Amino acid sequence: MDSFITYFVSVVIIGGSATLVMDAWGWLRQPLLGVAPPNYGLVGRWLLHMRRGRFRHPAIGKAAVMRGEQLAGWLFHYFTGMVFAGLLVLVTGPQWLESPTLGPALLTGIVTVAAPFLLMQPGMGAGIAAAKTPAPNKARLQSLLTHGIFGAGLYVGGWVARLII
Repeated sequence: MDSFITYFVSVVIIGGSATLVMDAWGWLRQPLLGVAPPNYGLVGRWLLHMRRGRFRHPAIGKAAVMRGEQLAGWLFHYFTGMVFAGLLVLVTGPQWLESPTLGPALLTGIVTVAAPFLLMQPGMGAGIAAAKTPAPNKARLQSLLTHGIFGAGLYVGGWVARLII
C-alpha cells in the first residue's frame, strides 16, 4: 500500500479510536463523578454560526439554534480527533506507527487541551480556560482529565491501526 494512504488510514483509525475512547469516558463520568457528558450540539451551533460571521458568543446555549448542529458538532469532534492524531504521527514520525508508545500519545492528549481552553471555551462564552464558568478549576480539571484519556486513546488507536494495517 502507498505510504501516504497507509499514513492517512492509520491517522483515521487512531483519531477515530481515540475520540471513541474519549466519548466512552464522557459517558462513564456521569455515573462515576456526576459530570454530564459534553454537548457537541453546542459545538455545532458555534461552528454553524461562524457561517454568518459570528465567532464569539456570550453564552452559546442562548444563541439561536442552528439546523444540523448536532450532526455538525459530532462530525467536527471526530474530525478534530483525527487532526490531532495526524499531528502525533507527524511529530513522532512513521516509527511511532510501527511501535506505538504511551508517552508521546499522552503528551499529545494533554497538549490538545489548548484547543478548548484557548479557542472553543472563549468562543462559546466560557472564557479562556473556562474562567467564566461557575467552577473554573473543576472545569479545567475535567478538560485535562478528558484530554489525558484522549491521549491514552491515541495509544490504543495506534495499536489498533498497527493490527489492522
